[in-house]
Amino acid sequence: MGIPLSHRPARVIDLETMRQRLQARRRLIRLAPELDGLEMVYRLASSPDTLYGMPLLAWGLREDGEVVGMVPWMEALTPCHRLDDPEHGSFVGYRDPETEELFEQAPEHKVFELEHAAAYFDYEETEQVTLIQQIPETQGTHALCMDEGDAPWQLKQVFGWRLYSDGGVEALLADERLVESTPILPGDPCLYPGHSRHRVVYFFQRQIANRIRREDPATLEALALMVMPEPGDTPPG
Repeated sequence: MGIPLSHRPARVIDLETMRQRLQARRRLIRLAPELDGLEMVYRLASSPDTLYGMPLLAWGLREDGEVVGMVPWMEALTPCHRLDDPEHGSFVGYRDPETEELFEQAPEHKVFELEHAAAYFDYEETEQVTLIQQIPETQGTHALCMDEGDAPWQLKQVFGWRLYSDGGVEALLADERLVESTPILPGDPCLYPGHSRHRVVYFFQRQIANRIRREDPATLEALALMVMPEPGDTPPG
């Protein structure tokens, strides 16, 4: 016979602790660049019958063992499955443009690569956030940087990506005043994590960045609507 609910001992559930545990399991622990041209496929609510493709930058291994595709999207290097916005894009799956195969899970060779790399580079956890991996930028991604006050927007090339022990990923941008040699490579002292200096960082593919540089009217109008600059912000000159 069951125990009446009124007689059962009270069970306190710490929702904040549960939330933190779930977030920790989703923490990224290893990245692998995507070098074979595999794509993310997504759909827009404005054209539901059309599928769009975007090159994957990397694959990420999470602490819970799941491997996810990663793309520079809006303000972060984002797991593809998190894209669930009808206006900006909803994730459909991955695609091999050579075979035109559409699939939902990471390919086995990337899963094996990440699992073995994570086992080999088994970093000891520390209370202090530390740098655990750095990968190059391979797609010509650019960042639109917005600062406080009346400072103008800056359009900067991304030179690499850093993965930290808390699972955070930062884009590497260049301080032009400190450039001593070219080409700029990950590890050069002129590079800094984007959010360490800029209030907001938005990522764009190379072709969009080129349109911004050319001050294409339609692109600048769409950009203004997307980032909604605060009074005092001015577009890049």
